Formats: sequence, structure tokens, C-alpha cells
Amino acid sequence: MTKCSNRLIPIVICLLLGSIATQAQESVAPSHQADFPLWAYGYITPPEPPEDWSQSCMGSRPRDCDRPGGMPKDPTNKLLQVEGSDLEFTLAVITSPFTPADWFPGDHPPMPEIVAHGNEEIGLRACAICHLPNGQGLMQNAPVAGLSVEYFLQQLDDLASGKRVTSDPHKANGFEMAAIARALTPEQAREAAEYYSSIPFKHWVEVVESDTVPKFSASRNGLLTQNEGDETEPLGQRLIELPKSAYDTNYLRNPRSGMIAYAPIGSLARGEELVTTGGDVSVECLTCHGPELRGTAIAPPIAGRQPSYIGRQMYDMQKGNRNSAMAATMELAVNRLTQDDIIAISAYIASLQP
Repeated sequence: MTKCSNRLIPIVICLLLGSIATQAQESVAPSHQADFPLWAYGYITPPEPPEDWSQSCMGSRPRDCDRPGGMPKDPTNKLLQVEGSDLEFTLAVITSPFTPADWFPGDHPPMPEIVAHGNEEIGLRACAICHLPNGQGLMQNAPVAGLSVEYFLQQLDDLASGKRVTSDPHKANGFEMAAIARALTPEQAREAAEYYSSIPFKHWVEVVESDTVPKFSASRNGLLTQNEGDETEPLGQRLIELPKSAYDTNYLRNPRSGMIAYAPIGSLARGEELVTTGGDVSVECLTCHGPELRGTAIAPPIAGRQPSYIGRQMYDMQKGNRNSAMAATMELAVNRLTQDDIIAISAYIASLQP
């Protein structure tokens, strides 16, 4: 087990390392099993076993929001811009884990310290570096804007206690988020919950049914990105979510830059059937999530949220890796879904207005 001698050592990183090392010892990782939805976790092919970081706490893991590989670098320190903002930031600021760029401060209330800067002393990164200042999130993490305070806090509790874990031992940000949840003070947790709860989630995923998808690559942070040029490849039985602008999303972290999701033809109709009636394999989602999937007192809003995220959650629940009281109910609802069903439901939910 990794030892951290004092709080000056980044405890978030230390906890992350130990968790990954334990999970990596499994004989057959879930990500190498036949039913694993590679598309939902940002893979094209099953990943290789992760590097063993368990013996080094002092920041040896490259700082990134997902799997290792490091952040892009610009030795010129050139000032960069995004459309619609009159601010300028260097790449070093844009990717800073403790002072990430905020391109549109008018899009949200003043950020609490924990959201804007985290806690550098213990290695707890700013919430905004991954979930973005407006809480929209990307395909590799959670869209947290517009969640109720109670639901937000419950998820942090579940992450901290181990009731909510990722099914993918290679998904480093899943383990890091659990470590962050354990490191947060109750006051910090509530500040983050109240902040993100106050921001409406905005629809920014366009769902397109297609037989093909632009050729794409799996980037180092778990984000799938379109290759240059106009080449396509067969979509097959996958849902592929790509930034409309890889440069804006992956390089500049523009929180207004949208996504596009390519789903097999017929997905939306099948997804609507499953969501509204349960079909012959589940129960209708509307019962708990509300008539427009915009949330109720017992279930979170899911309409319009990223399909990769929705797909991961259904798979995690199928595998018994979310164990709160409501997740147990969800497990009953998803345990008979095929991967094609998960694709269809994810596509339909993402197509709705939040």
C-alpha cells in the first residue's frame, strides 16, 4: 500500500496510485471482456495494462484529467483566444490544475475556491479543470451542472465510501475522483454542490444517425477526436462522441464548444421505445427521472447529457459497481440491456433538451 508521510504530499495522487495498482492486478480487466463498451470509455481497442504508479507519490503521474500521457505544451507561451471571449490565456494557464482558464466568467456565478483553484497543498485539483467552470463536463467525465445539491453530495459520499467505482481499472480519473471526494471537507463539498447546482445544464451534443463516422483517434485524456481530412469508417455497433472542434475542446478547453455523437441508424426510435416503455427488457425511465427526464426528487436529470457518460453509468450499474439505494433500483432496470440497447438509450437521452 502506498504510504503518504504528511499532508504536503499530494494525498489525492497517493490514493489514486494505490487504487489503480490494486485494480490492475485483476486477471482479466473488464476493458478486455467481450461486453465492455469501449466507445463509452474513450477507447478504440482494449487498453494495455496501466503503468504501475503505486511506489511513487510525488507527482510522477502526468497531470491530466484521465489516462496518463501528459498535457500539451507550448514553450513559446503564446497568448491564445477562443471565439466569443475577449480574454487571452497561455496554454500553461489553460491546462493548469490549480488555476485553469475561465474563458467566459459571465456564464456562471463567482466560483468558490475549491472549484476555481482546488487545494494545491494536498494536490487536490480545481473542479473546473475537468468539469469546466460551467459544469458541462466532457465525454470522459461527468456533466455536473444542474444537479440537485442533495444528489451531488450523495455521489461524493458514494465515491468516498467506495459505493460508486468505475468498471475500468485503466480509467485513472475515476480513482482520482474517489480520492478527491475523500479529501474534500464537508464545507468544500457543499460549496461545489451549491455552485454547480445553480448553473443550468445546456444542450451541446448533436446526435446523428449514420452508417459511418469520421476517422478518429483516442486522445491521451480519454477524449475521442476526429482526424484531419474527410475520411470515414464504418460506425458498426458503436456510439462515437466527438468534439465539433478538437482544437477548441481538447486544446483550449472551450466550455462552449459542442459535441457530435454518431449513432447507428434506428437508435433514436429504439431508444425512445426503451426510455418511454421499457420495451421487453426494462422499465420506463420516466417513472423515476420524470416525464422529460429532467429529474425528480429521487433521480437526477439526464436529458441532453453526454451519451458516453450515460453509457458508462448503465454499464457500471450492470456490473454492480454503483451501490447506493437508487443505484440498486437502476441495476434492476439495466441488467437485461444489451450493448445495442445501451447505445440506443444513450443516443436518445443525449438528443433531448435538458
